[in-house]
This record gives sequence, C-alpha cells and structure tokens, in this order.
Amino acid sequence: MACKQEKKDTDIIPEQSQTKSVSKPLKKVLSPHVSATGIIGDTHIHIDYSSPGVRNRIIFGGLLANDQVWQAGAHMATWIETNKDIIIDNTVLPAGKYGFFAIPSNDEWTVIFNSNWNQHGKDDYNKNDDVLRFKVKPKASDEIMEHLKYEVVKTNDKEGTISLAWESVLVAFNFQCTP
Repeated sequence: MACKQEKKDTDIIPEQSQTKSVSKPLKKVLSPHVSATGIIGDTHIHIDYSSPGVRNRIIFGGLLANDQVWQAGAHMATWIETNKDIIIDNTVLPAGKYGFFAIPSNDEWTVIFNSNWNQHGKDDYNKNDDVLRFKVKPKASDEIMEHLKYEVVKTNDKEGTISLAWESVLVAFNFQCTP
C-alpha cells in the first residue's frame, strides 16, 4: 500500500510572513578575538590572539600547569607578525609571522617564537620549529587582569616592549628595531 500525498492549495499573502523568527539572546564570548599593534619607527608589530578570562579560576599553576607549553591565548595559537627584523635577547628575529608560545613557571618563563603560526592551540606545536627561545622573569601584580592582554609599547624611536598580563602576572620583554 503506497502513501497518498495530498496536495493542499495554500494562498500566501505577500505581506504576511510564513516563518517565525525567534530572537535568541546573544551569548557572551568567553575568549574574545582581539589584537594588539605597535609602530616603532618603520617597524610594525601585530599580535593576534583570543583573550580568555580568569572567571574566578587559578590560572598559573592551576588551569595552566607550570613547565608546560602554552599557546599564550585561547583557541588558535597566538601569533606575532613583524614587517622588519627585530632583535630580542641579542638575537635577530627575521621579519615574518610566528606562533607565540610560553612555558610559564613561578620564577622564570620561557618565551617562544615558532615558525608554525597557524595551528589550533598547541596541538601541532613542535620544538623543532622554534625560531627563538629566551627566558624572562614574571612580575606579580596586586591587581587582577580579568582578560589576557598584550601590549606593544614604544620606549624610544628604535626600541619597544612587548608584554602580556593575565590574572596577577605580567611578563614583558624588550626588543630593538633594526636599521
């Protein structure tokens, strides 16, 4: 026995919508996609990252284990791009785009520029792709930085500082522009 399809004639009046739209409240983005930029002389630096929130959690030594590679943001790996060579920790970082990673610990962080900038989190991180690694001392802050924040600050016409702050930790390092 076959199913019978009945054809119904329906008059549609153009002025009346036949669909219902239900408005949903906008969901708050927990780790918004943001960027930081800086110009020192003719050197342009761009940092692209997702900015996670503290949300009443212990971040360093809690959510993020000490002595483990972190993509220095949320979701996709943070990346830093410079249009000219810069010098960090007495080493030339060639102009280009780099994945930015860190290995946090209580007394000292390892900062990493990696040639693989387009990866999800640290899923494809490979130490063999590191272009530059150096150590920095974290600073404690009395104030809580709710969302991860990067800054590129010009200190003079040939030098600047890149910093990241989150929870009660600030990590900063200097760089020099090449002629």
